[in-house]
Amino acid sequence: MRHGKKINHLSRTSSHRRAMLANMACSLIERKRINTTLAKAKALRQYVEPLITKSKDDSTNSRRVVFSYLQSKDAVSELFRDVAPKVAERNGGYTRILKTGNRLGDNAEMCFIELVDFNETYILDRKEKKTTTRRSRRGGKTSETDAVKSETKSSSPKAKTEDKSADITDAVEVIATAEEVISEESNVETKSKEVKAEAEPEVENSTHDEKENDSANPEEEKKD
Repeated sequence: MRHGKKINHLSRTSSHRRAMLANMACSLIERKRINTTLAKAKALRQYVEPLITKSKDDSTNSRRVVFSYLQSKDAVSELFRDVAPKVAERNGGYTRILKTGNRLGDNAEMCFIELVDFNETYILDRKEKKTTTRRSRRGGKTSETDAVKSETKSSSPKAKTEDKSADITDAVEVIATAEEVISEESNVETKSKEVKAEAEPEVENSTHDEKENDSANPEEEKKD
């Protein structure tokens, strides 16, 4: 009977179980995602998450403590160099278990266990959904919610009608300015025509005087 046994021994001795979990933890840290059975994944989650929390404090003591569990210099350096900065803002829950069905041979439940902050698809979905920010009573920059509200107001029917009326007024102003330009051009044309009409009689009078002078000169020549 297994009353009160909270630890899953995984049908192994303590030394074998400790070595297996250390090996799986190193593989998870280096590859960020591994495939295993559901029972092993749950045991690995309890084993590796305290080590990830310990890696947030990058000190010699923390590195020695983590190395005593993992027994791998490469895994320790990977944990403190790459994993710790990404999980710095998390307070726990560094891993995710995704069930993949049962194994064909012994019908064991299989799953993926992965580091949450290294799955790009989930991170992109979370960034797209996160559109609101916390409001504060102090004055400052407007939040994203205010921007969203302003966009919704601008897309409302009242805003659309206001935009249409503004467009109509702009068009009327453009037409009025065009009519003024046309009227000014017509005035200039009429003035030029009047100037030409005034100049033409003077030209005709001058030509008429020249003809008269020409007609008078032959008579004087004959008299001579």
